[in-house]
Amino acid sequence: MAELFVELLGEEIPARMQKAAEKQLADAVTGGLIELGLLDKAEAAQENAMQSWSGPRRLAVSVTGVAVMQPDLSEEKRGPRVDAPDQAIEGFLKSAGISRDQAETRSLPKGDFLFAVISRKGRAATDVVPGMLSGILAGFNWPKSMRWHRSTRGWIRPLHRVSVLFDGKPLSGSFDLGGDMAISFGDKTVGHRMLAPGEISLTGGADYPALLEAQYVMASRQQRIDDIRHQLESRAESMGLKLRADDGLLDEVAGLVEYPHAVIGTIDDDFMALPVEILVTTMRSHQKYFAFEYTGDTHPGQLAPCFATIANMTPDEARDATIRSGNERVLRARLADARFFWEQDRADGLDAMAGKLSQITFFDKLGTMADKAVRIAGLAGFMADALGEDSALATRAGSLAKADLVSQTVGEFPEVQGIIGGYLAEAAEGGDVAAAIASHYRPEGPADAIPETRLGQIVALADKIDTLVGFFGIGSIPTGSKDPFALRRAALGVIRMVIEDSTILRLNAVFAHAARQHGFDAAPDTLMPFLHDRLKVWMRDRGIRHDIVAAVIRGDDAPHSKVGETKAGDTDDRSDDLLHLYRLAETLASFLATDDGKGLMAGYTRAANILAAEEKKDKTRFNAVVDESLLKEDEEAALFAAIAALGGQPVSSTDDAIARMQALGGLRAVIDAFFDVVTVNHDDAAIRLNRLNLLGQVRGAMVEIADFSAIENG
Repeated sequence: MAELFVELLGEEIPARMQKAAEKQLADAVTGGLIELGLLDKAEAAQENAMQSWSGPRRLAVSVTGVAVMQPDLSEEKRGPRVDAPDQAIEGFLKSAGISRDQAETRSLPKGDFLFAVISRKGRAATDVVPGMLSGILAGFNWPKSMRWHRSTRGWIRPLHRVSVLFDGKPLSGSFDLGGDMAISFGDKTVGHRMLAPGEISLTGGADYPALLEAQYVMASRQQRIDDIRHQLESRAESMGLKLRADDGLLDEVAGLVEYPHAVIGTIDDDFMALPVEILVTTMRSHQKYFAFEYTGDTHPGQLAPCFATIANMTPDEARDATIRSGNERVLRARLADARFFWEQDRADGLDAMAGKLSQITFFDKLGTMADKAVRIAGLAGFMADALGEDSALATRAGSLAKADLVSQTVGEFPEVQGIIGGYLAEAAEGGDVAAAIASHYRPEGPADAIPETRLGQIVALADKIDTLVGFFGIGSIPTGSKDPFALRRAALGVIRMVIEDSTILRLNAVFAHAARQHGFDAAPDTLMPFLHDRLKVWMRDRGIRHDIVAAVIRGDDAPHSKVGETKAGDTDDRSDDLLHLYRLAETLASFLATDDGKGLMAGYTRAANILAAEEKKDKTRFNAVVDESLLKEDEEAALFAAIAALGGQPVSSTDDAIARMQALGGLRAVIDAFFDVVTVNHDDAAIRLNRLNLLGQVRGAMVEIADFSAIENG
């Protein structure tokens, strides 16, 4: 067994692409070796069988346990009948790579058929691996690529070297770049661009990290991340501060440097009055600087007037001073611009900005941002009324939520939209409106928290629901994996805000109001099923069984009880109450885990099976009134009384549904007794019909809560 080692060296790879490129190369090389028969799948799955590295200038992979020879192959292919048309026979012979006299004839029950027996002797790995690697490089998928000099084949940045070692020895081969350009495989690389630019000989994956580190290159991405974090946290501790957490920036900077070294600079006190988000965004987005915060009792969590930049150099006092001075000068200019924008925006105010929103198109057929602001305000006021909140405040916050989109600060720093509006509203509108504006884009992803205030949630809901109703109303609906307007994310935001804050909100009425504001005749009928699909995924991700989710979120063809035989939009239907559906699913899951739940489920299944068979035979549905005079057995009378004791009122709230479900647990014993004694298909047609209607009432009492037919036994 041998090791295959590959390193690709070139110009700087964008940091955001390195991790995916490392995985792509590792998967492609491993998969290619398996396909060639040189690597066993089980061997490839072993820990440390494959290692990979990525950095600004290089990608590398090492695979151990590679065979030096392919196994000999022998396979048989059955062809057409011997009397088949010549064209079919010739096609078979060509695909098998044999002549007519090399084909065998074998007699089978359906006639005589041609067979090709193909034997291939395994080739040496050194003969087949170069072609495999050239194919991998030719088909490598980059989000963007470029060509250089005479090359016709694209790569992310100019590629300088392809080093390939097999069993510790250089492997002959080349990567054709087109345009009479090619890179021959070699066994040399270089170290740090400035600190160790000379050539070094590669020996394989085992020595690769140490060999590069001696040349001032940390090959491992994770090693660079850990080293940067350790340096920053140590420097922070020495200053009595703490590092402001930013894993995204840490991951990005690790892709920008090969040998990280932290240099600490200071921020002029004049700029510390700027909103913290402006300070951090200026440092993070433009300069890739890390921020620090105070600890202790004095200014806990407040931004400290210093930053860290990560140099791609070794420590040197004189050089560090030059780096520090240059970065402080650049940051000073950046923050001076930011301060100018911020002061201009404060002078203008949100109302003036809101008046300019008509200059920004929201989307074709959905009007301008000014139109959207009006709709958000109206919808926020409507929901605030429904939830018993201050509708005037909600309307005001909604009308100003998008105003900062025309601010100079957001124009320079798009990442702080909404947040800047919150700062601008703080003095003029008060804390509630300001907090609502600042948080109305949240949650922006699964890791983001929902707005902390109820007013913020209302404005955020109004924004997302307006977007959903609008795009669904004009037919711009997500298809497959395509979701250009992030409607799935908006839907999940609605779900999370409603459920995480225990908000009882009837979405059918909200969608209808939003539709009227858009000028639609009605809310799109595809929107609620879309929300239900997102809710199903969300609940399953939280450990609720898929069949329980299906039982609670019913399809249009799901059974309904006589009393609760409702569809979306009916008075007693609560399919638009997401909190109700979630609480019901949780309660149902808990109930079915009990002995009563399991027993009741067994009884329901037996009753449903009998009803299904008899309803198919009689072509009717058994849900009529039960005639008490025809109840001949004590057990059927007891079941009738138990059903009657549940009450005849429709389930109209979550608490009603939960109480009804708990009461259903008491049916277990009487249902068991009924089936032990009572013959449903009695010879007397009237008694048979009465007993089937009684079972229909059992089914109806349960189906009113959930579609128990969706529950999987066991």
